[in-house]
Amino acid sequence: MSDRAVRRGAPTGLDLYNRTAQDAASAVITAYSTSFGLASRLLGPRPRPHVRNVYALVRVADEIVDGPAEAAGLSPGEAQTVLDEMEAETLRAIACGFSANLVIHAFALTARECGIGEDLVGPFFASMRTDLSIAQHDDASHDAYVYGSAEVVGLMCLHVFVNAGSSHPVPADPDLVEGARRLGAAFQDVNFLRDLDHDGAALGRDYLGLTTGEHSREEILDRIDSDLSVAAAAVSRLPADCRRAVTVAHDLFAELSGRLRRSDPDGPRVRVPDPVKAAIAARVLLGASPRGARS
Repeated sequence: MSDRAVRRGAPTGLDLYNRTAQDAASAVITAYSTSFGLASRLLGPRPRPHVRNVYALVRVADEIVDGPAEAAGLSPGEAQTVLDEMEAETLRAIACGFSANLVIHAFALTARECGIGEDLVGPFFASMRTDLSIAQHDDASHDAYVYGSAEVVGLMCLHVFVNAGSSHPVPADPDLVEGARRLGAAFQDVNFLRDLDHDGAALGRDYLGLTTGEHSREEILDRIDSDLSVAAAAVSRLPADCRRAVTVAHDLFAELSGRLRRSDPDGPRVRVPDPVKAAIAARVLLGASPRGARS
């Protein structure tokens, strides 16, 4: 780096590396999710980079089992090796504070500051491995998968909301823990319903027991709406710089739930049009609380 850059106060050394890692995490969320990208922009500056760091790690891990690794020529066994190595590197980085993988390094910065440990990292990677070995889920395997793949991610974000900027992470209130888990579960089940055709045709997976007749579409939607209702009740107890973003995310999925309920199961993939997303964000910016799941 030039002397001119140093005189201007540009970061150097580890500070530069940390910033570059967080920029890499931000690029992942920008590329992969308009909905979560929109919600994350409404977070305050304290939690915002940390939520992006969490999202980047889980997104990259998900890509290992959802197509790109296979498209690159990896067998299921090779994909599991990559996933195992990623988990091991994540835990090492949390322990020592450094990784040569920028996305993992960014996540480790967040984990160390906000108190995210192996108790959450382990179940997440266990669920990712499930995608390489289980195609047809029953209630027990669905619940275990959703806990590791979605509820745990909600708990990671809750750790951020409560502890970002703190030198001593503390546990979250039990009601907030329940709300975070239920919101994560609702997000995941909505995505399962939206992607039912793709998961079945392209990946050979049935997460919801719909193809076996174990559950009906209405039962799944009722469960989603119940989870969204419990989550909505907890939002007001979150730190002020997190409430708007969580409310937008909640309301986007409440909108999806309503559209799924009204849609033809054999129709095109359900989405929220951009003008509706903008209207949801505007409503929240004006101070609205999370709305009911049904619309």
